[in-house]
Amino acid sequence: MKNIYFLSDAHLGSLAIPHRRMQERRLVRFLDSIKEKAAAIYLLGDMFDFWYEYRYVVPRGFTRFLGKLSELTDMGVEVHFFTGNHDIWAYDYLAQECGVVLHKKPQTVELYGKVFFLAHGDGLGDPNTSFKLLKAIFHNRACQVMFSALHPRWGMWFGLQWAKHSRLKHEREGEPVFLGEDREHLVLFTRKYIQYHSNVDFFIYGHRHIEFDKQLTKKARLLILGDWISHFSYAVWDGEHLFMSQYIEGESQL
Repeated sequence: MKNIYFLSDAHLGSLAIPHRRMQERRLVRFLDSIKEKAAAIYLLGDMFDFWYEYRYVVPRGFTRFLGKLSELTDMGVEVHFFTGNHDIWAYDYLAQECGVVLHKKPQTVELYGKVFFLAHGDGLGDPNTSFKLLKAIFHNRACQVMFSALHPRWGMWFGLQWAKHSRLKHEREGEPVFLGEDREHLVLFTRKYIQYHSNVDFFIYGHRHIEFDKQLTKKARLLILGDWISHFSYAVWDGEHLFMSQYIEGESQL
């Protein structure tokens, strides 16, 4: 039985990450190290810092990553790509050219006999009205059509600068910290969700850039995956055990 892997939040291409080329190579080396052991890989959002698909234009960068995704799917490894709040605008390129399965909403799936609720996590349980308004604008089809009318030189520049500003703002405010179970929106959302969906065994999210692993009930367990900027963390499900790990180059990988 092969493993199933979960990771998120690489923010590839970010202008605010000085080691972004090294970061992409490290991610690709990790994916290469698990390709023979993986039945499926779930990428739970924000793998790109800004991704916008024009009909005839591919965003610059990410060549190694996109090539590795294509290699994995050509080998028969299922690669599931969840859109996050930084790569909302994925349409059909990744599916058609790289062979990934694209998900724009949370998914409930059964993996080796256990039920998983998988999502990037943005907006789940978050009452922030400004964020909800911005998300509605980003998802609005008319707004997407108008943005697509921009020349890619300006559209991509604007998106990357916006994402850079967001990343630098978070850095000035300090590294993300766990807010406590009574304040973390993903914990609050999950506790409420469990009340009406008692069949779920594991909830796995990205988005928050923190590593968190908590048994919420006798049955339900919640994981937040960290990131691939500083944590280089991921989760593995082998059919019996679900555990978090970090990619440390030079060490044997599970």
